Amino acid sequence: MATISKENYLKTIFQMNNANGKLVTPTELALELNVSKAAISEMAKKLSKQGYIDYQKYNGIKILSKGRKIAVDVIRKHRLWELFLIETLNLTWDEVHVEAEKLEHYTSDALIDKIDEHLKFPNFDPHGEPIPNKEGNFRAVCNDISMKDCKVGEKYLITRVNDRFDDLMKYLSEINISLNKEILILNKLEFDGSLLVEINKTKYMLSEKIIESIFVKEMKK
Repeated sequence: MATISKENYLKTIFQMNNANGKLVTPTELALELNVSKAAISEMAKKLSKQGYIDYQKYNGIKILSKGRKIAVDVIRKHRLWELFLIETLNLTWDEVHVEAEKLEHYTSDALIDKIDEHLKFPNFDPHGEPIPNKEGNFRAVCNDISMKDCKVGEKYLITRVNDRFDDLMKYLSEINISLNKEILILNKLEFDGSLLVEINKTKYMLSEKIIESIFVKEMKK
């Protein structure tokens, strides 16, 4: 059985491989996990030796099928727990990530299957991320774009939010940003990439760091 540390490394590598469509560098992984490059190098060598990843010192890191199986299993547990905590215990979407991070490592397959059944086999978690089934296949795909690629003057629907930053989730809740919320792009500041947007007839300036974590789809005219 993989340790919590191994599970977190494999989950992060898998997600970064998928998000970027390329190998993950030790530097990128160190920043994402907030650990030293030396720690990344040491763990990458161990995971590579055990057959979880392909690690070439100067080429980057790629998840292998053995590592993908563990990563997707942890992701499934995490996302199902998030939805369960919201629908059953009425937690808010900015509260569930931290709790799910803990629970994902201690949940048996039998229990998570029961939670999945209780929730009627959902396709997406509360932040719009697709949930894998017990075979490790994602039930849906995200046909959306990053908010940073939005066009001025167009209306979009929020489909997904990266929930890894607790402060960001709290801020989005404060300004009433949630899934399926309509958003109008009023202006884009070229010098820093921030967007002036309108939500529920209220205007907000969102920094580039914020909009990189929000995904949308264009509304039909």
